[in-house]
Amino acid sequence: MYRIALIVGGLLWLTGCATTPAETPASTTATAPVKVADAPKAPPAPVKTRSMSAAKPAPVMRHPLDDPSSPLAQRTFYFDFDLSTIRPEYRDGIVAHGSYLADHASAAVTLAGHADERGSRPYNMALGERRANAVRDLMLLSGAASSQIAVISYGEERPVNPAHNEAAWSQNRRVEISYTSR
Repeated sequence: MYRIALIVGGLLWLTGCATTPAETPASTTATAPVKVADAPKAPPAPVKTRSMSAAKPAPVMRHPLDDPSSPLAQRTFYFDFDLSTIRPEYRDGIVAHGSYLADHASAAVTLAGHADERGSRPYNMALGERRANAVRDLMLLSGAASSQIAVISYGEERPVNPAHNEAAWSQNRRVEISYTSR
């Protein structure tokens, strides 16, 4: 019974509290009556509504390594047959990774060099290493520290495309960048 009285009392107290100020009684001084027709009409105030389609979502801040529109999104660089020379179309991407490493001292990468199946195993291991070192050298020129870069060669051991034709081989001649820390 006491609980019911307490709840009812709380509800009465909440409903008794006004959220808008009470109207003041009319002034005791006499004023001239104003005719409704004589009063100037104000244009109605515009009503502001929220439209779900007009609301723009807040921009999402992505880490540069996770942003697909960033040059850092490209992490695989391809090479011509039997060469370890970086193609001109990949230079800017590699330089961007080197600059990122220069700006983020705690970041580190592993460069994995690969070759296609043509050639002997020892030759392809050496070729994969030369390719990874070519990428490493360009990163170092871009400001990265040598302690941030590890080089490994898989030679022909890890093809992305197991077919035995030029299209497959061109996909297998590559260096892949893997970030071990950001």
